[in-house]
Amino acid sequence: MTRYEYDTSLQSQNPVSQAQNSVEKAHNAVTQAQSHPTAQMIEQAETAVEKAERSIAQAGHDENKPAVEQADAQLAEDQSALQSLQPMEEE
Repeated sequence: MTRYEYDTSLQSQNPVSQAQNSVEKAHNAVTQAQSHPTAQMIEQAETAVEKAERSIAQAGHDENKPAVEQADAQLAEDQSALQSLQPMEEE
């Protein structure tokens, strides 16, 4: 496979795919924070959620509304889960 073939096989990074990727990263960060609710992990998850919110806002003008709405709904679930987390006391 030549480099050109490899480059063309990558998913194009349009605003919707960027938003979906960002939401997936936020979901992973929230899941990690749920497993290990330290202040640092919760802060990292909050940062990832904020980035995903911005990505969704940028993708909101795209013609692929169902994909943007689905990403937004997934993010809302993660935001709700994140808000319920309290940092565990470190020993």
